[in-house]
Amino acid sequence: MPEYAVPTPRRRGRPRGGESGARERILAAAVDEFGEEGYDGATIRGIAGRAGVDSALVHHYFGTKADLFAEAIGAPMRPDVDVPAILAGPRDTLGENLVRYILQAWERPEVQKRGVVLLRSALGNRFSTPLVAGFLSRELIGRIAAELDATDAELRASLVASQVAGILIARHVLKLPAVAAASVDELVDRIAPNVQRYLTG
Repeated sequence: MPEYAVPTPRRRGRPRGGESGARERILAAAVDEFGEEGYDGATIRGIAGRAGVDSALVHHYFGTKADLFAEAIGAPMRPDVDVPAILAGPRDTLGENLVRYILQAWERPEVQKRGVVLLRSALGNRFSTPLVAGFLSRELIGRIAAELDATDAELRASLVASQVAGILIARHVLKLPAVAAASVDELVDRIAPNVQRYLTG
């Protein structure tokens, strides 16, 4: 299984003189904008306006809207960055590569700790649930669907997301004993065929 490098987000624009604390203001403004407008409704221009800075400065510090959102919510993984590299790989091992990538990433303590917090808040918080759902719909489900040559591509991609979310919740939030004790290899063997069928079957 190849390792997929995560590219460093490209920074655009330059800080202007006298912008002390601009990054913190932008981040606070982003939390407000995402909270009020949702992921799809929030814009870089709107966030810049709230922070009292130029849009170029937002891009300079945070790159894209997805970059800024991930920073604002403390997302432990970046499906918008990582998943396209996996989807560009061999079609007959997409399911295995995708499931293994996610499960292995969640074995890292720093990812697991932040991920569990995010999952818990996404499941039971009126503020974060629509934000995380919007982010995943656009940046994960949408990207997978765009790569599938099928009339029901969005449903297939959504089933992939549900399968992945389900195993993460069972393993790391609910800690179901058999699932929590299973190795990554065993879980990949059990889950990957279903994901592969959703993607290419």
